[in-house]
Amino acid sequence: MTAPSLLSPALRNYPWGSRTAIPALLGQQPDGEPQAELWFGAHRAAPSLLPDRPGHPDLAAAITADPVTELGEASLAAHGPALPFLLKLLAAEQALSVQVHPTRKQAQDGHDREEAAGVPLDAPHRTFKDRNHKPELLCALEPFEALCGFREPARTAELLDALAVPELRRWSAVLRSRPAHEALSRTLRAALCAPERLMRTVSAAALPRLTASPGPWNNTAAAYTNVAEDFPCDPGLLAALLLNHVRLDAGEALYLGAGVPHAYLRGTGVEIMANSDNVLRCGLTDKHVDTVLLADIVDCTPMTPATMRPTPTGLTGETQFCSPAKQFVLSRLETGTEAVSVTDPGPQVLLCLAGHVRLTPGPTLSRGAAAFVPAGSPCEVTGAGAVLYRARVPMGTAS
Repeated sequence: MTAPSLLSPALRNYPWGSRTAIPALLGQQPDGEPQAELWFGAHRAAPSLLPDRPGHPDLAAAITADPVTELGEASLAAHGPALPFLLKLLAAEQALSVQVHPTRKQAQDGHDREEAAGVPLDAPHRTFKDRNHKPELLCALEPFEALCGFREPARTAELLDALAVPELRRWSAVLRSRPAHEALSRTLRAALCAPERLMRTVSAAALPRLTASPGPWNNTAAAYTNVAEDFPCDPGLLAALLLNHVRLDAGEALYLGAGVPHAYLRGTGVEIMANSDNVLRCGLTDKHVDTVLLADIVDCTPMTPATMRPTPTGLTGETQFCSPAKQFVLSRLETGTEAVSVTDPGPQVLLCLAGHVRLTPGPTLSRGAAAFVPAGSPCEVTGAGAVLYRARVPMGTAS
């Protein structure tokens, strides 16, 4: 049986990343470049390395070589010969794109369609990189801001009225008079096709005025003002006006299912998702935006985002974020001087974010370090005052 191994993450330098958050966490000097994400997993775009194993393979290669040992029979039967989840450390200094993820059926159909059409995987207009859906959960490590899901149409109409931009009156009328799904769909299309002068009016005058005036929309308008500074004249700004503004405190989490439009704005968090790279963008990006396809994928049902806090699992020091995802479960474990067994029938990634955690057998993890624990591999953890994030596969059927 293979023992737990150090897992060396892949660093992703996206323009929206923080220049300081990840280096500070790792105890490193910033290099001036935006460091957006650390990937701990086996995604084919950037698999993590296993530096302690002979030949220093990456995790994806190790799983391909022996999927039964690495993943276990249950995960293999439910999710196939791949790690079902990808764990990330995310640090946003600017807004990410407004985006949605497809359902599994939409992903399968879209991937097969693009494959049949001969669209290269690395083509800028390629949407479906794989046949998987991409539910995700983000746990805030500090105060974190995001946009998530469509606001109730009548409330958005109130916001647009408060902006006092004449061109938006028609949008308000539609939002108040049409059924919710139709109203939001029509307004989203109008936002993505809006003329540049309207975007300039909203970002340069209306939002700053609303931000400066105390009232019910003050904090929301301040968030949109930051978005406008990040992406001046981007249609995604107007699309963002339709979404709920969410603030997470440290330790709170947000779950995002298929079709829910969202954008992370500011902050650092631990993110876990199904092992997929399928994204449809609605704006706040210079990447491809397919408005026709987007209309088929986006869920125009209004919602009130529900933030969650972890609940005890029964394991000493551990709390868990409960979500409907079948590919992953994320928990937070405060370790102590007494050894706690984290042996599990499925594969795990253990990420240390405070103190030092000793794995027995296995390495000692300092802040920012992680380990991969193969399915069924015996593993105990100790470390007074340390904090460990634990990603694993819930033993059930795939969906």
